[in-house]
Amino acid sequence: MTSIAIIGAGPGLGAAVARRFGREGFSVALVSRGRDRLDRLVSGLEAVGVRARGYAADVRDRAALADALDSAAAGLGAVEVLQYSPVPSSEFLRPVLETTVEDLAAAVEFSVLGLATAVARVLPGLRESRRGSILLVNGASAVTPNGAVAGTSTAFAGESAYGAMLHDALAPENIHVGQLVVPGAIGGGDPVFAPEALAERLWRIHAERGSYRTTVGG
Repeated sequence: MTSIAIIGAGPGLGAAVARRFGREGFSVALVSRGRDRLDRLVSGLEAVGVRARGYAADVRDRAALADALDSAAAGLGAVEVLQYSPVPSSEFLRPVLETTVEDLAAAVEFSVLGLATAVARVLPGLRESRRGSILLVNGASAVTPNGAVAGTSTAFAGESAYGAMLHDALAPENIHVGQLVVPGAIGGGDPVFAPEALAERLWRIHAERGSYRTTVGG
């Protein structure tokens, strides 16, 4: 049995992706900082027939994140799909002239080094099976710098570049790396940005294995 690991899982997009992949027979590993939130998510997924477990870890704690992914693979089966979509902290959303060196370092640790840690943990299994996907979810600042949210804008750009390089390097091994850029509020009332609609887009990115970047509404 294979699984999807959703890093940064929450009740909106994370839960919707879990349900969508669960309908395809995937077990679901939910990774987030809050144990109470994880327990609620797992209960809700199990109620609709999705096999799920929660693993508490902060993406800035590399050892904890690696342990969570190891435990997920041991408990639910090899990770075939990795989704990296943690929600940025408020400290990363300050104007550029108010953003400190420490803010930038934390943002890069969150978006780039956390992703690299997760990729390093699941990649050996993906390469052995020669299949699977790594899915990134980013806001518009990953593509167009936004000085109002300087930390995230800087870090998302780095994450986007790292993902693009992985896409090119891993395509010959039948491993797809895809980025979904969401230039709007998830669940803000527009059906295009509803969690279920975005989850369907992510499923298609995994299943259809097209180009690296998909932009919602683009």
